[in-house]
Amino acid sequence: MSEDANDRPPGWNYNPSSWHQRLPLIALAVLGFGIASYLALYQWRVIEDVWEPFFGNGSKVILNSFISRILPVPDAALGALGYLADAISGIIGGRRRWRTMPWMVLVFGLAVGPLGLASIVLVIMQPTVFGAWCTLCLVSAAISLAMIYPAIDEVSASLQYMKREKHAGRSLWSAFWGMAREK
Repeated sequence: MSEDANDRPPGWNYNPSSWHQRLPLIALAVLGFGIASYLALYQWRVIEDVWEPFFGNGSKVILNSFISRILPVPDAALGALGYLADAISGIIGGRRRWRTMPWMVLVFGLAVGPLGLASIVLVIMQPTVFGAWCTLCLVSAAISLAMIYPAIDEVSASLQYMKREKHAGRSLWSAFWGMAREK
């Protein structure tokens, strides 16, 4: 299907909800899910060893650290769940979801944002707290960070839409749930 002007937010020269914009994010989320699942399987001792091409024993140091065991579930498993939430919330909705499903766009942004911020903190902790690096952890963090800007873009379009609806005297609640219609 071709994109028309109604698919784009007013004043934008592209549509942040288009499949062209979202499919790369969904693919990154699926890749991140695979990596985080693999790391979680190591943390659960389902697999004996973890692949580490650059930093010797670094991955084992990081994946067996006290931080990875703070919660009852390994941190990599939480990362896998986050990536799964990214992928699912990225798939739901059509190319006009910035205005037909703002609630889902915001869920998508909330799924992507905290995972990216957590990745930054965990990457900083690798050398500073543990004196080690984990290759797949770094790859996972890069994936999380690469997803933030495009997700924020779509969230921004939805927030602008809801603001326009409110300023036009229409229900913000209806706009949030996709029940309002821009005139």
